[in-house]
Amino acid sequence: MTAMGVEVVTFGCRLNACESEVIRREAEAAGLAEAVVVNTCAVTGEAVRQARQTIRRLRRDHPRARIVVTGCAAQTMPAMFADMAEVDRVLGNDDKMREMAWRATRKAFETAPFGLANAEKVAVADIMAVRETAPHLVEGFGANPRAFVQVQNGCDHRCTFCIIPYGRGNSRSVAMGAVIDQARKLVQAGYAEIVLTGVDLTSYGADLPGAPRLGTLVRQMLRHVPDLKRLRISSLDMVEADRDLIDAIASNDRLMPHLHLSLQAGDDLILKRMKRRHLRADAIRFCDEMRRLRPDMVFGADIIAGFPTEDEAMFSRSLDLVTECGLTLLHVFPYSPRPGTPAARMPQVAPALVRERARRLRDRGEEALRAKLAAEVGATRQVLMENAREGRTEHFLAVEVRAGGVTGEVRALRIVGHDSARLIT
Repeated sequence: MTAMGVEVVTFGCRLNACESEVIRREAEAAGLAEAVVVNTCAVTGEAVRQARQTIRRLRRDHPRARIVVTGCAAQTMPAMFADMAEVDRVLGNDDKMREMAWRATRKAFETAPFGLANAEKVAVADIMAVRETAPHLVEGFGANPRAFVQVQNGCDHRCTFCIIPYGRGNSRSVAMGAVIDQARKLVQAGYAEIVLTGVDLTSYGADLPGAPRLGTLVRQMLRHVPDLKRLRISSLDMVEADRDLIDAIASNDRLMPHLHLSLQAGDDLILKRMKRRHLRADAIRFCDEMRRLRPDMVFGADIIAGFPTEDEAMFSRSLDLVTECGLTLLHVFPYSPRPGTPAARMPQVAPALVRERARRLRDRGEEALRAKLAAEVGATRQVLMENAREGRTEHFLAVEVRAGGVTGEVRALRIVGHDSARLIT
């Protein structure tokens, strides 16, 4: 029977997915074996619940393996995970990227073959003391045909509902030259599409010499990596979108016509209580302007349902924002209070009503998606094959490719129909 290496189970964002590849590499380089690493998310209470449930299942499936918990939930709630009998180690969100921390973890396991005491399980440092984000080149992403490049980490903003800054620390950027070097190596390795990732991506560069903006990085990458076929931006805060970024999106077809926006709500009072930096009109104006500059632009968005104090009229404005902004790909989050955040102390919406509003938002999003899919029929799209039968268009719309294809290739395919969830060729 083959010995088990290091298995990584990932929750949450694309940044976590990128970091999981680094975790696997660094843990194996440190000599760790027969271990499962759970890279957690803390964005919602449901994400934490799923992580705990998965840890219990992993213990049943791998009774002899060491289970290490890391990620944002581990950083913000280390004692909770240390108290779980199934967990052998809790590692902080910065240390998870460092071989030295994994080497220390391996040695701790060797000196305590029957398990560490709860107090010894936790190796979580002060994330707010971290001042830099090292460039971690990931040479492969498993079966994923697109490569993720982390260019930024942390967040300097303090939205009232969000615990992520306490899991990720303050905003810090990867030097532009290191990012471009990574992109060049990934293209040489055969990746056709690169996705720029970060916690607060549009704050990129504020901590670097000369304070370059995200638009500068994008322009330099497109210029200095000419063989890169497709560049995608994972998510952005529209109020921080700089002129160079907007111009690059408008003028360069190698930058994909799909933007995922951090909108969160459509009511001005709720946005103020969230401590967001935009109003409803700003969101509508930005989407109209980007669609004017690039008519085929497709928008996704994060929207929270049932934020504290939200009444039906406030919620209806979020519902209507789907149409007014022309949103196609929604990420709907039922609000859940995160301990220690200001929103957790505000008057809460009844949980059943939160769930009901989230369902209505998802229904509206599904209607918008069906309309977009129907409008695509007859068009020819450039499809990045994710496996032999599935891919994604420039607009990040899912495609069923009935004729088949090779993972990682980009094919020009005519859209002949849809099944309400994806396009069909």
